[in-house]
Amino acid sequence: MVDLSSYAAFLVAAFALCVTPGPDMMFIVAMGGRGGPRTGVLAAAGVACAMFVHTVAAALGLSALFLSLPTLYHALRWAGAAYLLYLAVKAFRDRGDPAGEGGPAEPGRRRAFWQGAVTNLLNPKVILFNVAFLPQFVDPGLGHVREQFLVFGLTITVMGFFVDGSIGLLSGKLSALLRRSRRVARGLNIFTGTVFTGLAIRLSTQG
Repeated sequence: MVDLSSYAAFLVAAFALCVTPGPDMMFIVAMGGRGGPRTGVLAAAGVACAMFVHTVAAALGLSALFLSLPTLYHALRWAGAAYLLYLAVKAFRDRGDPAGEGGPAEPGRRRAFWQGAVTNLLNPKVILFNVAFLPQFVDPGLGHVREQFLVFGLTITVMGFFVDGSIGLLSGKLSALLRRSRRVARGLNIFTGTVFTGLAIRLSTQG
């Protein structure tokens, strides 16, 4: 169903993309820094699930709507920027209680998954990425085009989760040591809010 040489080339290209720092990785670092290792991994899981949703949409042809309906593209872009600003405000307002004095709770970690998923789903650049990148490795001559899309999409989703999950885990472990100080914990929240604000500005200014 998938040409092995094309798949090998895809693995190399996908790995290079996954290890290149980008908005998703910065988001996961910020989440891990704010909430700890599990929060960082769950944020990565949310991003990965959203990536696979984008893949399914591309396979079904839904993502092509963004190429023909620019208004829909811009509406989603502004919604994503607004959501990131909302997360930034929440981070700035967090007073930074150290571990053991109101530290991250399980509901907050579950929210990390959904925040990662929503942030990725509301990024139209990810949708267009799937439209532009995945078809380069799909061979219509082999048939089963939709299934090829899913194979490539699932591959980069799993690969991305392992890379981003590792980043989230490491940033979370480092923050767990630092958050014992209220001042450092507050600084991590400010860092998180700054990252979210920067991502919101980046998303809103992209044409």
